[in-house]
This record gives sequence, C-alpha cells and structure tokens, in this order.
Amino acid sequence: MNGFIYAAIQRIPLGTAVAIEFLGPLVLAACLSRRSRDLLWVALAFIGMALLGVESAVTAASLDPLGVVFGLLAGAFWALYILASAETGKQVPGLGGLSAAMIIAAVVVVPIGASGAVRVVEEPGLLLFALAAALLSSVLPYSLEIAALRRLPSDVFSVLLSLEPAIAAVVGWVLLGQGAGVLSIAAVSLVVLASMGVTLGQGCPRADPEPSAA
Repeated sequence: MNGFIYAAIQRIPLGTAVAIEFLGPLVLAACLSRRSRDLLWVALAFIGMALLGVESAVTAASLDPLGVVFGLLAGAFWALYILASAETGKQVPGLGGLSAAMIIAAVVVVPIGASGAVRVVEEPGLLLFALAAALLSSVLPYSLEIAALRRLPSDVFSVLLSLEPAIAAVVGWVLLGQGAGVLSIAAVSLVVLASMGVTLGQGCPRADPEPSAA
C-alpha cells in the first residue's frame, strides 16, 4: 500500500494521488454498509474525493497514466489492509500482529529499495529522515488504526479515513504552495461533513473484547 502510493506521488500531484487511492476504502465502505444513511455519507465523501481529484488534475501540467495506476493499486491494497488489520486486531493481543506485519513488510521491500538505501552510507543524516518517515507513516498511524478497528465497524472506519485526503490538500496548500481554490474548499467541507455525519450517526463506538494472551 505505502509502496504504491509513494510511487504514485512521484508521478502525479499529491492531492490527486490521495484522492485516487481513497477510492479503495470508499468502495469497501459501500460494500460493507448495511444502512442506507451510511451509503449517503459514503456518496458525499466520494463527491469530495472527486472534487479534490478534479482540482489537482486541472492544476497539473500532465497526469501520468502510470501514476494513476499506482494510485489505484494503492487504494486496492488499502481496502485489503483494512480487512486484514481488523481481523489481526481481533486475533492477536496488543501490537503483536502489527510488529510481525512490519517485519514481514521490511523483508519484502528490502530487495526493491536496497539500491536507494545505500545512500545512507554516503549521507548518514538521511537516517533521521528515514526514522521520522518510519514512525510517522507506519508505526504510529498503524498502531492507532489497530486500536480504532477494535472499536469500530470496518465500513465506518473507512469513511472516517476521508479526513486523510483533506489533510493532504491542506499540506498541499501550506507546504507546497498550492492555491486553495473554490473546488478545494468545497471538497474539504464535504469530506469533513461526511466524517462528522458517520461519527455522530453511530453513537457510542462498539468495543470488541481484547483478545486474551492464550
């Protein structure tokens, strides 16, 4: 999931990449929902994603087709990750499942990224950025997601993640100098509204029992 989204961001604008990737969890939420009101919130969030995609597309010089494919693949793996993480959180106590998953992921990506990682030998300062990326893009968010998935249905969790492309748009505005056009503001508003609607509509979150060490 992370590998493909990084490859997508390398080729297409940040907002577009995140909006395309988010199609995965949105489709998952629509498939898992049992209430019509949840489908309405999913539709509203989907409109927000579409607006973000349009805004990014019209401001970009070109949209690399391979980058779009990478974004779609990242979205598909994101949906699968949500399902797998929910089951892992139920079966494995604490963060044991996440720890094992991170080790497996590291082994898988080492052959792919080894050639780029050797730059650390020449520039040891890159280790600080690598450590920050590991903590902020994997360890901390995944740990919090495991905790959330133990208390929320997968479809609700998917829609709540609609805040992620909104945050990506804000990062684009503040750090990358991307203008906040009318479409961007409307998209962020729809995404936040959808997230609030799902959260308030669920009431108290469902708490699954913590699995025993046995």
